[in-house]
Amino acid sequence: MDLSDATSKGMSQDGRTRQEAAVLPQQGPVATAQEEEGAPGDAPSGPPQSPLGTGVPRTLFSTWDGWQDTTASKTAPGDTATGTPCLKGPPKPTPALPDPMGAISSPHGGHGEQEQQQRSWEGNQHDGSASLLWVAQPGLLFQGDKQSSCHPLGHANAISCLCVSEDRRWVATADRGPDPLVIMWDTFSGIPVRTIFDSHPGGGVAAIAISRDARYLVTISSGRVQKVCLWRWTSHTESPVCSAELRPEFGLQDFVIFNPQNPYEFVSNSKTQVIFYLWGDASLQYSTPPLTKQTFKSVVGHFSQSAFHFNNAQALTGTSAGKLVVWDMACARSLSEEAQVQPHSTKATKLVPMQRSSITVLTVLESCIVTGDVKGRVKFYNGQLQLLACYSHSSVGPICSISFSKSPPEPPDAASACSSAGSQPFTTGNFILSTSDATVLHVATDGTNFEKVMEEAKKATTAIACHPRQALLAVGSHCGLLKVWDYQQPKHLVSRIFTEASIQCLSYDPEGCFLATGFTDGSVYILDAISLQSCCEAFRFSRGAVTHISFSHDSEYLATADEKYAVTVYKRVLQNGQRCWEHLAGLHSHYKPIRSILFGVQLDSNEPRLLSLGEDRQLVEYDLSSSSKDRLVISHRDRVEQVAVPLCLAWYPQFGTESFILTANSCYKMKLYNTTTKMCRKTLLGPTYGSPLEKIQILPTRSTTEPQKCYLAYITQDKVGLQILPVDGNPHKSSAFICHPDGVSDLACSYDGRYVFTAGGNDRTVLKWEVNLNALEAAASLGGEDLVPFYSLLEGGREGEFFRELEDYFYYVQLRSQGIDTLETRQVSTHIPLEEIPSVMRAMGFYPSEEEIEEMINEVKFSEYVDTGEQVTKINLGDFIKLYINHRPAFGLSMKTIQRAFQVLGYDNENGDKVIDRGDLLLLLQCRGEHMTEDELAQCLTALLGRHSEGGRSDLDTCDPSGAAALTGEEIPEEITAERFTADILGLPTAEPEKRTVKINE
Repeated sequence: MDLSDATSKGMSQDGRTRQEAAVLPQQGPVATAQEEEGAPGDAPSGPPQSPLGTGVPRTLFSTWDGWQDTTASKTAPGDTATGTPCLKGPPKPTPALPDPMGAISSPHGGHGEQEQQQRSWEGNQHDGSASLLWVAQPGLLFQGDKQSSCHPLGHANAISCLCVSEDRRWVATADRGPDPLVIMWDTFSGIPVRTIFDSHPGGGVAAIAISRDARYLVTISSGRVQKVCLWRWTSHTESPVCSAELRPEFGLQDFVIFNPQNPYEFVSNSKTQVIFYLWGDASLQYSTPPLTKQTFKSVVGHFSQSAFHFNNAQALTGTSAGKLVVWDMACARSLSEEAQVQPHSTKATKLVPMQRSSITVLTVLESCIVTGDVKGRVKFYNGQLQLLACYSHSSVGPICSISFSKSPPEPPDAASACSSAGSQPFTTGNFILSTSDATVLHVATDGTNFEKVMEEAKKATTAIACHPRQALLAVGSHCGLLKVWDYQQPKHLVSRIFTEASIQCLSYDPEGCFLATGFTDGSVYILDAISLQSCCEAFRFSRGAVTHISFSHDSEYLATADEKYAVTVYKRVLQNGQRCWEHLAGLHSHYKPIRSILFGVQLDSNEPRLLSLGEDRQLVEYDLSSSSKDRLVISHRDRVEQVAVPLCLAWYPQFGTESFILTANSCYKMKLYNTTTKMCRKTLLGPTYGSPLEKIQILPTRSTTEPQKCYLAYITQDKVGLQILPVDGNPHKSSAFICHPDGVSDLACSYDGRYVFTAGGNDRTVLKWEVNLNALEAAASLGGEDLVPFYSLLEGGREGEFFRELEDYFYYVQLRSQGIDTLETRQVSTHIPLEEIPSVMRAMGFYPSEEEIEEMINEVKFSEYVDTGEQVTKINLGDFIKLYINHRPAFGLSMKTIQRAFQVLGYDNENGDKVIDRGDLLLLLQCRGEHMTEDELAQCLTALLGRHSEGGRSDLDTCDPSGAAALTGEEIPEEITAERFTADILGLPTAEPEKRTVKINE
């Protein structure tokens, strides 16, 4: 299926969903259903559509470049029983897992300590080739035998846990965070067949398991008081069959598993407590057998995982002390005892020391017990806990999970089998294991052949960069791993590991010859883009982590910004007949974090120009031609915001005669500044998808027939999206998808504009998104033309009371401008003078500052000046509505904003309330911020407190300051709270609007 024709539910800015999406993920062919049993029990006949949409981004899936040239496998020393040697020997070149179609890298790493889980298996009906299910953030379903992969989108939060049915048909995933979900997926089609909403509101799911017959799910919440719920997922009920709450002293139960021989029994454990459950007749009972250091006079350690013994009379729990706890149950229960649920009488009978190192994984097969440990060893024991075999390799790290093939094991030969004297040769199926250091391995048990399925970044993936002329993607991580991928083939081309520091940012030069790399220790490497070898010695002129790095258009300059608020410039020079790089100069040009650095081209020449934008609201331009060794010259410094914090910067495409710089700020606004004068020429409403734009890039143009068709790619805190240019505030011209629930760290666009890449930071994933511009244009068209999209942003729309009130104010201003009491013939017009814009804005509940008023008036006044040379002196109703929507606060005036001001300016009174003294408030209004004169203050207070004559105009010459002083004493208390100030003085409602959180370093 070509996903350029697929639909997926995106989010519109008014909170509604729509079918057409702009950034459609790319997907390989989805695995088709095979002749397997359908859903167990009373499963629905057909898979219903997920209410969350199933768009599938193409993940970057890695392959191990040394697949056919495996190095010798080595056995880890120690901890083996006498007379039972470990299996060892050189690995044999066996067929690799087929590369998933259309993938170049896995979700990098995918081994989060708490937020990510991974399970893997080999299918018994797939010709023996391994199928791998990888779920990280947000998730990947990969079937190796079908050479296909898909991304099961649906969770809005990071996936916290998952489980797989015995037949590998069903996969259940769960997440943590607001509005958590439990989703059951069909692995054949990759679509969700059941979604459980609000399973554990207030925190999400910490552990999940599915019964062997695949009819039941058990989930455990992640809150302080955990709740255990048992679900019959094939039914249509929204409530669990039964549930129980656990006491906090039991610890966080983060592992749970069913008894494979009895679906009415399961066990969970935290680090300190193991709990056994039995359910039936809509009731759930549990027992918590005690086990302490004094029980067996021996150190127990922390519990890791639990499992039921295949004898159905015992259970086992692994510990961090390398021991197994054996739990004896009073009697084995059968399925017929469902109706008679009795409390468990389980107790710890043995504490068996198995090894010195910590046991991290415990699983039970039909005839043996398997453990994995922190040293990367997999050990097999019989029912009496006697060692049968041990598989190890020197390069394997701590094991996180083990999954076995469903295919029957091959008969062992004398060379590959190891057995105790007098016993049958030990045989087991091949298995896949994952480790905490971001490695997945396939183990062939006929010769201890450890083959790496993937090995990825062990720490946060923070930097990505696309080659400017080829289908290459560079990916850097905090573990020092730098990889270059061909994302069309797809395959890994070259890599390099830097052991000194972590990679923070990357940038190709415009010719694609160099790859500049910035590190957390302040060093900068300039590498050959093909070999990744250093072109010169590393530069170490930054005192903090290098956060941004960029080349000039002619590759003659390289600039960096660091966390110490400094900009450093390097220059390409000719030395001894060779071109090399040298340090030019650096400067602490900001006093708050630098958000962006940007090279451009001078309007009157081909010389480069450099700008930097900081959270100090300063846009700084540097004079590179006048700069010299150790002297970086600033040509202009402009404050671009009054209240909001600027977050990102880009050159705006040339749509007309005038050239602009585009910025986005923390108040969801995008602004256009003249490239020469730095005057704010337009303020526009940007995408409002829960958090402001963090990074923006102009999408490279693919069409030569329509050069005016331009688009903007952007990322927010957790989403990736596209915006149609030119920006005009129309909410239907943008679309976004959740890409990394825990935060996006970087954004890159392919050289041809066909793909957008996002890096997920701590989730160690890189996602590749296919751009579908037709879907974006269709969504914009469906939203309406001209003023229709803007009417929908007004309360009540075009026919609402708000619009009618706006019309009344608009025409009342015409009357007032001509004089209320005039007897002359009225000149009715569709326009009002620009000077009246502030009055109408305030009448509609938007109170702009004097600087905002100036920006609004200048925006209209000079809108046609470049083309006609004339200033605009009036505005019509349609343009006024656009101006009002684009300039007003994106989410209205929040009570929290006023309360935050009182927290800063006020003090605690005797009742513990934050208050501001009346005299201090009047003094602050006259001395801080935009200063108000005494007359202006008197005028405002008189108007706010309702003492103007009806229909009169608040002119300065009609206001009596002495009367205002008396009015102040009467109407304003000595101590003012935020609520009193809002309700009694401003006359606004104090109800708190919808909560939206924006984190910005002030």
